[in-house]
Amino acid sequence: MSRLLYIEDDSEIGSWLEKELCDRGYDVTWLISGEGIGKNVTNAELVILDVMLPGLDGFSIGKRIKNDHPDLPILMLSARTAVEDKLEGLSFADDYVTKPFHPDELIARIEVLLRRFSKSDKPIRLQHLTINPVDYQIKNIETGGEIILTKKQYAILQYFLKNANQILTKEQIYEHVWEEDYLENDKTLMVHIRYLREKIEKDAAHPTIIETIRGIGYRLKE
Repeated sequence: MSRLLYIEDDSEIGSWLEKELCDRGYDVTWLISGEGIGKNVTNAELVILDVMLPGLDGFSIGKRIKNDHPDLPILMLSARTAVEDKLEGLSFADDYVTKPFHPDELIARIEVLLRRFSKSDKPIRLQHLTINPVDYQIKNIETGGEIILTKKQYAILQYFLKNANQILTKEQIYEHVWEEDYLENDKTLMVHIRYLREKIEKDAAHPTIIETIRGIGYRLKE
């Protein structure tokens, strides 16, 4: 049973969605504001967060949660449909759903996020590599050799794995791994990915794991 933290001040919407989620087997903690969420955030596997809240708004609360718990998925709910609001939400959240919505769509999005952020202890198979998330050990299956990554290289690879087969912008990767704003034309990420490819690719000049998406960023292919 997945534990969800739901923050919504509208009693009608909140009680309806809480019941829908509980009926579908989720363990739901419903709060009407961001006050006193510390323990509940620690125990949650996913946060569903409304934008319009008393006191701190959902954007401010969500940014704090993501800063303290970067591996905790956040799904924003909002009646705001403007592109600017969606972009602000997606600058830290992992999905953004506008009201009104169908519960089946919301459940599908929740399940996608739970799968993406699931903390499995099973080794991950990635082409000719196996990655053990428990001890961070990476091995080349074909040669039997172990691949040693730096902390930043492993953080980049881990972020790619969580978003496998999705195109990620340079800004997204840099700001997640370095936790600071990306500066245009900064070569730091490019250099780290070049060295990462030299370690994990069969042929770094013709990569098959980390693709370059010209003009946008990168994508990890499983």
